[in-house]
Formats: sequence, C-alpha cells, structure tokens
Amino acid sequence: MIAVLMGGYSAEREISLISGRAVYDALVRSNVDCFAFDLTKDNLDDLWDKDFEKAFIVLHGRGGEDGYIQSELDKRNIPFTGSGAYASSLCMDKAKTKDLCDKKNIPLSPSIVATKGHDIEKINFPFPWAVKPTLEGSSIGITKVNSHKELNGALELAWQYDDNALIEQWIEGDEYTVAILGERALPSIKIFSDQVFYDYDAKYFSNKTKYLCPSDLSRDEEENIQALALEAFKATGASGWGRADFITDKDRNPYLLEVNTVPGMTSHSLVPMAAKAVGISFEELVVKILNA
Repeated sequence: MIAVLMGGYSAEREISLISGRAVYDALVRSNVDCFAFDLTKDNLDDLWDKDFEKAFIVLHGRGGEDGYIQSELDKRNIPFTGSGAYASSLCMDKAKTKDLCDKKNIPLSPSIVATKGHDIEKINFPFPWAVKPTLEGSSIGITKVNSHKELNGALELAWQYDDNALIEQWIEGDEYTVAILGERALPSIKIFSDQVFYDYDAKYFSNKTKYLCPSDLSRDEEENIQALALEAFKATGASGWGRADFITDKDRNPYLLEVNTVPGMTSHSLVPMAAKAVGISFEELVVKILNA
C-alpha cells in the first residue's frame, strides 16, 4: 500500500493538492494499491495509524519539501520517494544550495543574504536584482528590483515568508529547466512567459506560458546544461527525481537558479513534459518515481 502525501500547509498547498491528485489517479490507473492523504498541520498522527509500505511525497514547500516529513518517515523506517531529509532541507534553502554549488564551480549569479532585523551588507553587483525568500518555491514572494528605492518593499514582501531573503543579480535571458529521473537528465525545456518572470501564475495557471521541449539549445549546449543539472543534484545530495532551473545570459551561458526536490506534477508541470518528450507517459513516470 502506497500513501500519496499531498496538500500540506505551505504557500504551495493548492498546487500540491492538484499534483497529488494527478499522481494518485495515475497510480490507480497503474493498478498500484494506494490512498491519498491530505496533510494538514494537525493530522500527522492520523497518517501513522494507517497501514502503508511507502510514501509517495507530493508535498511542495515547507513541511513537505524541506526535510520535515522525510525525517518523520525515517524515524518510522518507512521508505519514501525522492530525496532524503538532509538533501531536501538543503535544496529548500536557496542560499545554502548556492553555497554548495559554488564550491563545485557550478555557475551562479552573484548574491547576498539579507536577514530581517539586521544590517544588509554592501551589494557589489549591478541592478536589476531579484529579491526572494530563501525558503519558498513556485516563485512565491519574488520581486524584480531596479533601484535602491524599490529594495525595502521587495524585502518586506520576501520577509513575510522567511526571515532570510536572497538578493541576487537579475540575469536578463531565457529560462530553461532540466528534469532529473533517477540518474538521467531528461531533455531541457525552454520557458516563454508573458510575465516579468516565470512566476506562480505563469507556472500553474496561465495559458499564455509556452514551452519548447526539446529546447532550442545546440547539442553541446544541451549536454552542458544537462551535466550542470546532474552536478547540482549530486552536490546537494538530491536523489530519485527532481528538477534544476537555469537562466541563460545574452551569450547563452547557463546559471543555476535552484534545485527542486518535489517538482509539480500538474497538467502544466515540467517533469511530465520532459518525460513525454522521451516517450515516458505520465503513468510510467509516476511508477518510475515510485521505484527510483
């Protein structure tokens, strides 16, 4: 029996419910015995009362993607999909992810961390800047900042979600993402958004967001970005499945934005899209993730 964990109590709850239902339905169609469990802040004990052999984690954001549910499952010796508790915790924190990947010489945009209630260190990289919470996903709480007068408002927004905000140089260019399945990098996807950046609405609801998969990268560029995605995955200790997001500059050089250990699995989601490009159906993808 498989427990499909969805919902949760992060800012990404709505998307997790959609993703979780899609995964649950795919498992049912694949004749896998399973049940759906909508996790909330106060019903975790109910999960332990149920009889199941493995958890399929489709929880996005805090409580599900940050190592918490993984550690709780570890305590009970219950296996689960995706990355372990430590890697999940690292990847949830954008600043820690960048620190680790920087040590592996993975290309990154310059950045600093601004902590609520503390002085901000001098910023030595030019405008525009991206200001984002270190512990949120789905582009929640992100602002593009073009001048010093816009910084305080952007920080106040980011600090609504977390006491630490990442201020990084905004790279004007194209966005790409690379899905990881097991130890394999799937074809990259180029993202075309009508928004200032690929934000929450563009990711999950807009019909104006367009995707190119396989992307327009040359063979050498594709091999490079796939290798960087695998390197980032390895550097953070991520495993099973996930996604690495990149931005390319005017010379088409890729820079890592973040590593996602529990990406979306909705109709707009990118991992299923990349899998489809290599002939893997949604049902096959879900079963592969379950068995990874």
